[in-house]
Amino acid sequence: MTKQILAFLCLLVLGGCTSVKQYNRKLAETKSPKDLQEDVDYLYRKLQAYHPQLYWYISKKELDYKFDSLKSSITEPMTSQEFYYKVAPVVSSIKEGHTQLIPLNRAFKRKDWDSLNVEKFGATPFAKLKFGIFDNRLYIIKNDSWNKDILPGTEVVAVNGITAQQLLDKYRSTLTADGYVTTFRDKMLGNRFARYFYRDFDFTDSLTCQLRYNDTLRTVLLKRTMPKDTAKSNTKVKAPKVKLTAAQRDSARSEKRRRVLLGYNSDEKIYSKNLSFYEKDSSIAIMKLNDFSGGQYEKFYRKSFKTLDSLKVKTLIIDLRNNPGGREAEVRNLYSYLADTNFAFLKKMEVTSPKSVLVTSIFKGSPILVDLFILPFYPIYATYALSHLSKGADGKYYLRLGKTVNKAKDPRFRGQVYVLINGGSFSASCIISSNLKGSKRATFVGEETGGAFNGTVAGRMPLFELPNSKLKARIGLFCMRPEHQTEPDGRGIIPDIAITPTLDDALKGNDPELNWVIAKVKQERETAK
Repeated sequence: MTKQILAFLCLLVLGGCTSVKQYNRKLAETKSPKDLQEDVDYLYRKLQAYHPQLYWYISKKELDYKFDSLKSSITEPMTSQEFYYKVAPVVSSIKEGHTQLIPLNRAFKRKDWDSLNVEKFGATPFAKLKFGIFDNRLYIIKNDSWNKDILPGTEVVAVNGITAQQLLDKYRSTLTADGYVTTFRDKMLGNRFARYFYRDFDFTDSLTCQLRYNDTLRTVLLKRTMPKDTAKSNTKVKAPKVKLTAAQRDSARSEKRRRVLLGYNSDEKIYSKNLSFYEKDSSIAIMKLNDFSGGQYEKFYRKSFKTLDSLKVKTLIIDLRNNPGGREAEVRNLYSYLADTNFAFLKKMEVTSPKSVLVTSIFKGSPILVDLFILPFYPIYATYALSHLSKGADGKYYLRLGKTVNKAKDPRFRGQVYVLINGGSFSASCIISSNLKGSKRATFVGEETGGAFNGTVAGRMPLFELPNSKLKARIGLFCMRPEHQTEPDGRGIIPDIAITPTLDDALKGNDPELNWVIAKVKQERETAK
């Protein structure tokens, strides 16, 4: 049996290598209008079959018209990439942030990817730059590339003869956001501009850019890699292996355990979650949560709230800025330490039909080894999900995977809670924020969240491959509404104290939201004396 498994895996690897050329060839081919129109029909059928709130923010009549108009506009052959930029704006009009159309890029064999030194230099000259959008202009906020001539604060005016405004408008039209929230698109577009640019331009070695710095406009040829003579002078000599001392080995093991507990993003070099204190004042704690996906969250929150209790912390600042979400179970767990009493957290989740809880993405784009690992557990999940599915009096199907009433956990935090939010706070970040805001448990500082107050369509989000273009559509299956709701529908969590960071703040590393909270706490303590 072991030999058979190994042989199967070898065939998969060899098949993957030989299919790269075929994949790239098909990607570059134009598809007929008939084939692309079939893909439009396929996409709309899948949305209607699986999206439980397809007409939440747009009427059926209006969406029908958009899809019909899209089909009518396809009169010439197109590549999959060209097709993507026609279809994505229609998907975006659904106004549901988790429902997305995903474009395709060329595939590379691992050896080719390595020979191009992509890990070090990225796939385009923009890959190692951090961007931000301020006053509808695109700025370079941080430069981690080899070319240090590009200074932070530089405005990108044009790229290869295309204005930055044209690029921003093009990419904005493809971005999906919840409801009528206005902060999400520009926050995501700024944070991930290099990624959207790569999706558009694919692998690129050089770009002719118009850049403006201190009112001086210049044309610069940006190159992905450094010149060969410079590269040679910067080549690092491989250091000989040094035997670690016992103390160094203990330190390395400790750091490894810390990364497992907190979750560690090796690309960004940040922890998923972290607890710290304001300077030397142990009465003010800052819980920075970059996502709700990484780390051992139950252990982290249990240890963190025990620490807050033992130190008698009076003020807790929870930083959810640019947190894209993650596990619903994690935010429920976090909320249990903040709730005043036992609580309801999430309403029953609406699904379109029993088949919604059975659909799977196994063998539909995930790494093959991951799929093989998940496959044996699928029947267990399916049985559990179906046993928690019921039909409501309204004729709709509802899924209850969590408890109706959740117990508040000890040691409960009973002090002041401030939550920092912005347009990058999305999905699970908004579910916990809605409940904290609705229960009046916290004061919110920053910008309107990128996700809606009244919920989102997420949970499980399988990929559906369009048969001809091979584009993939991600569709959420569960309509997840927090216990607390608000009016008007379609807006995010509105901050109690609105603060929008400026370009100057970004360049100088200022944190106006955190600074406001610290000043407010100090002022209140002075007044109380």
